[in-house]
Amino acid sequence: MTVAVEPIRASDRAYAVLLDEIQSGSLPAGAVLAEVEQAARLGVSRTPLREALRRLAADGLVVQQSPRVTVVAGLDAGDIRALFEIRRALEETSARLAALRGDAAAFAALADGFEHVDLSRAEGRDAYYALIARLDAQLDVSHGNDYLTSALRTVRTHLVRVRRMARDKPERLAASASEHLLIARALAARDSDLAAHATHVHLHNALASILASLDQQSSLPEGTK
Repeated sequence: MTVAVEPIRASDRAYAVLLDEIQSGSLPAGAVLAEVEQAARLGVSRTPLREALRRLAADGLVVQQSPRVTVVAGLDAGDIRALFEIRRALEETSARLAALRGDAAAFAALADGFEHVDLSRAEGRDAYYALIARLDAQLDVSHGNDYLTSALRTVRTHLVRVRRMARDKPERLAASASEHLLIARALAARDSDLAAHATHVHLHNALASILASLDQQSSLPEGTK
């Protein structure tokens, strides 16, 4: 029996491409997303492109400057602090609930992965970020709260942009791996207080590092940023 595969809608395809380009930095903050040019570049008509842009606007990733001009939203220190305020509340709650309700063996396996990451190679760093994604997914499965999962999904959409700011700092990356190891171990041990506290420390350190990176960028002479 052959199962029919539904084709991907043009608006979904445009949304996925633009989302990836915004999150990766290929489309930086302030980049203009002109309808005619983007529709031609993505190989879609203007109607599905507009739908994709509306979804990105709902995500908070683009802003409408005029009826025909959309730009990639900025991400300054104030935005990042606000993002981390809600991130802290959501992720600490998620960790606390997951420690009580989750699969200890699954978290133990993730802890083993964090213990053996190799951040000296590009492949190892990619594997590390994939491991973080697996931890996020396991937390979502474990806490069992659909409303919490939905709220975290929105936050994570923006976090992909923010995390790029720490990727060029080897010392922060190593510290982050150790922090994730402690979180995973606490979850595996069903220690809800430690899981929440370790998450709090990780987020505090991550925010401090990102804000320091922004300060360094702002102090660079024009032309070197």
